[in-house]
Amino acid sequence: MRSVRKATRALLSALVGFCISLIATSASAQETQIVKEIQSLQWQSYPSIGSIASTARIKLTNDLLFLDASNTRRFLELNGNPPRDKNYALAPRSFDWFAIFAFDPIGYVKDDEQLDPNELLRVLREQNTTGIAERRRLQLPILTLDGWAVVPHYDTETHRLEWGTKLRAEDNQLVVNYTIRILGRSGVMNAVLVSDPQTLSTDIQQFKSALGGFDFSPGEQYAEFRQGDRVAEYGLAALIVGGAAAAAAKSGVLKGLGKLAGGSNIWWHCRYRRAFSGLVRQKKISIGLNLNVPAIRTPTGAQARNKRQTLLKGRGT
Repeated sequence: MRSVRKATRALLSALVGFCISLIATSASAQETQIVKEIQSLQWQSYPSIGSIASTARIKLTNDLLFLDASNTRRFLELNGNPPRDKNYALAPRSFDWFAIFAFDPIGYVKDDEQLDPNELLRVLREQNTTGIAERRRLQLPILTLDGWAVVPHYDTETHRLEWGTKLRAEDNQLVVNYTIRILGRSGVMNAVLVSDPQTLSTDIQQFKSALGGFDFSPGEQYAEFRQGDRVAEYGLAALIVGGAAAAAAKSGVLKGLGKLAGGSNIWWHCRYRRAFSGLVRQKKISIGLNLNVPAIRTPTGAQARNKRQTLLKGRGT
C-alpha cells in the first residue's frame, strides 16, 4: 500500500512538472511569436523622415525607428494596449523604450495657466478607475496609477508641457509613462515615452535628444499664431487630465474634472518591450540599417534555451 502511495505521489509530481513545463513552453512560444510580429512591422529608418498626421515630422537618426499609424495600431495591440488610430511610434534600435505620438487639433492653447499637481493627481486617479474597467472589458493587462514620476511643469521657451506617471501592473511591476505635450498653432502634439523607472532618467535624455529632430510643419509653429485662428476652450491643466474636461477647465475649477474626463487619458503598457530589447541586446534578433522590414535570426540549441529564459523573465512587462 505504501509503495502504491509513493508511486502515486511520484506520478503526480511528474504530471505537475510536465504541466509547468507545458505552460512555460506555451508562454515562450506565444511571446516568441509576438516578438516576431513586432519585428516584422513596417519600421521606417534613416534616411526616412517620419510624418506625423501631416502636421509635423521627425528626422530619424541611425539609431531610431518609426511606425506609421496603421503599423502603430498593431504595435500597441501586440504590447497589450487598446487599439488606437492616428498614433505614431518611435523607438531606438535597442527597444529600451518607445514613444507614441498623436496630434490633437484642438486649436491654439493659451499657456498662462498655473498648475496644481496635487489636484491633477486626484483627477487622474479617478480617471484610472474608469481605465481599469475598460482594460478588464478588453481583457488587457491592468495598470494602476501609482503617483507622479515627474511633477507637471511647463517650459515657456519650448512650449512643452511635461509630466510623468508611475503605473503598477498586476504582477507589481512598475512602468513609467512620461508625457510631453508640444503646443502648436492649430493644436497639440502628444508624445508619450514608455519606460522603466530604473532607466527613466537615461530614457528621457535619449527621448529628448530624439525630439531634437521633431518639428511642426511650416505654418504650424506655436509662434505663428494669428488673430482669427481657432483658440482652444481650455488650458494646460486639461491637457494633463484630458480634453473631455474642457468645460470645467475653462472656468479654472478642477473639482469634478474626473467625472467629465471619463478616462480620456490612455496609459500605455509595454508587455513585450523587455523581451524584445533583451533579444536585441543579445543579438538574437536584429533590425538591419535602412530596411523597412528587418530580418530575423532564429536561434537553435543553447541559444533557444537562453531565448526562452529571456522571454519568460521579461513576461508581464
